[in-house]
Amino acid sequence: MVPRRYQASWLVPIEGPPVERGAVLIGEDGRIAALGAATQVPLPLGAVAVDLGQVALLPGLVNAHTHLELTGFDGRNDETDFPAWLRRIIALRAERRPEDHLAAARQGLRDCWAAGITTVADTGDSGAAIAALAAEGGSGIAYHEVFGPHPETAEASFAAYLRQMERLRSFEGPRIRLGASPHAPYSVSGPLYRRVAAWAREAGLPLAVHLAESREESELLERGEGGFARAWRARGIPLPGASCSPVAWLDAHGVLGPATLCIHMVQASPSDLDLVAARGAAIAHCPRSNRRHGHGTAPLGAMLDRGIRVGLGTDSGASVAPLDLMAELALAARLAGLGGEAALRLVTLDAARALGLEAEVGSLRVGKWGDLVAFRLPGPVDAGR
Repeated sequence: MVPRRYQASWLVPIEGPPVERGAVLIGEDGRIAALGAATQVPLPLGAVAVDLGQVALLPGLVNAHTHLELTGFDGRNDETDFPAWLRRIIALRAERRPEDHLAAARQGLRDCWAAGITTVADTGDSGAAIAALAAEGGSGIAYHEVFGPHPETAEASFAAYLRQMERLRSFEGPRIRLGASPHAPYSVSGPLYRRVAAWAREAGLPLAVHLAESREESELLERGEGGFARAWRARGIPLPGASCSPVAWLDAHGVLGPATLCIHMVQASPSDLDLVAARGAAIAHCPRSNRRHGHGTAPLGAMLDRGIRVGLGTDSGASVAPLDLMAELALAARLAGLGGEAALRLVTLDAARALGLEAEVGSLRVGKWGDLVAFRLPGPVDAGR
């Protein structure tokens, strides 16, 4: 690519103070070659100069949790009961052909770009997300999901999953990574969790799990009650009989670790958070989705107080649309009483750290990918406020 030099009234690198009248030089390899005060950033021969004017120039936003293949389902699921909502999503997905899943994922990715999101951490089981990232030249991690709540089917489910993962590895590239995602405690058996987690660790793949999201999930693990427990009994699936929290149950099956992203964590107790912190796992926090489904408010402040890596995610367009990470930021900041700088990091560098991508994205620094987003300013402002 041709080198490009972008200049703006404010440069907000995240790692370092804002720079008034700043500039960023993106090299031929797509990485940042120089940045700082505009007077100090060169314009090489043949480079394209772009003056963006009265904007704040930031690193592209990092979305710690999406379901791109569910794009287009907004307004088509009014269920308020969470297990019923999930059943409706399954029915809607069954109406789609493989090419429809891919088209939805590509549209979802473009929707993210329009909202300033340049890196996504997606979970899905169709393979559409990683194919869309490859086709569109995107950036992120595609965590491929596996399901199987009956322990007797664990080996068959795992064998089929390995075949799918082998096929999807062909989509990986410098900016696209494949990850593993045993879906949730209400959809995956203990033996399947253990098999997938051990394999992912050995293969060096990141892991993502929906965890401690709903009260029904906690009721299933702690008491064998609630909507998910009733669904399991109706299908002849033996209850886990764990008598512990979902977080403790996953830890007992070797799931939690530094490469694990725990999605939601609304129902997490202080001891659950202590366990996540001790294992070095990260959390994807989706406040608007949590509110939409009536799950409650995740203890973001307690997560941060424990030094847990946390990034914000939008969840799917089926839960909340549009995919607006800045709306997630505003709600998270209000609920946890965060200042502007701390909140902004949750959709940039902190989100990148939660995904293990901080060396590549999340801030403007020489050597990182030149992902930029410009926010129009109404007038002269102090970008550090």
